[in-house]
Amino acid sequence: MGTGVDTQANVTGLLAHVVPYCLVTFRLLGLFVMAPLLTNIMIPRRFKVMIAMMLAAAIYPTVQPALTVLPGRLDMLGLLPLVVMELLIGLSMGVLAALPLMSLEMSGIIMGQSMGLGLAKVYNPEADFDADMLGQMLYYIGAGIFISCNGLEMLFGGLIESFHHVPLGGLGVAQTPLGLLVGVLSSGFELAIRVSAPVTGIVLLLIVVFGIVGKTLPQVNIMSVGFAIKILAGLAMLVAAIYAVREAVGQEVTHALEETLHWVRGL
Repeated sequence: MGTGVDTQANVTGLLAHVVPYCLVTFRLLGLFVMAPLLTNIMIPRRFKVMIAMMLAAAIYPTVQPALTVLPGRLDMLGLLPLVVMELLIGLSMGVLAALPLMSLEMSGIIMGQSMGLGLAKVYNPEADFDADMLGQMLYYIGAGIFISCNGLEMLFGGLIESFHHVPLGGLGVAQTPLGLLVGVLSSGFELAIRVSAPVTGIVLLLIVVFGIVGKTLPQVNIMSVGFAIKILAGLAMLVAAIYAVREAVGQEVTHALEETLHWVRGL
């Protein structure tokens, strides 16, 4: 009789941890929606869910004392807002970390259009669509910089730290990082312009030169050779400026990660 009572008590104790554990898992799953590298479609969705569940099982004992005490009885309607809020925390952190890499991809599109490579599309297996060639190349460079800056470690560390600042279901609408998102987005647009400026500048200079040559030497078919010259000059300028690009992207990625952690600690 005593053994049956003990077993029932143990089962009841385990069931009390099911809902908090699931909410911890959903907060981790939010990172897999937008965070760089974690959104790769080459990783099956079921594997992403399994990884999130394993990580949740690893960190749950360490963050469990900081979790809020949830109501004893929760129905599906009461649990749904909690799930959305937990997903929103991880999603917000992933978006803030991914914006610099998206801006870098946009700078590649700007450069490709100015050089005449707008039709040069390649398949992007990570996003499952045709992407600009230079944009995809710069995105991978940015992903390498993100890894070298310990971006994933900082994201997961910040998410674990968020449990000590935001209890389960404790995120309010007023705490969403809308202002921070606008700031990082505007900084990302500035990064795209800065990275693409050397190539667009040399292409603009070549267009002016082509115009002068076309007016002074009309017998020269400048359009037939100008296309190749713009591509070669643009690629050469990109190679020459790649070190400066690395510095600019590294600063922007570090800034975005620091601002993300600052938002988490200020909740």
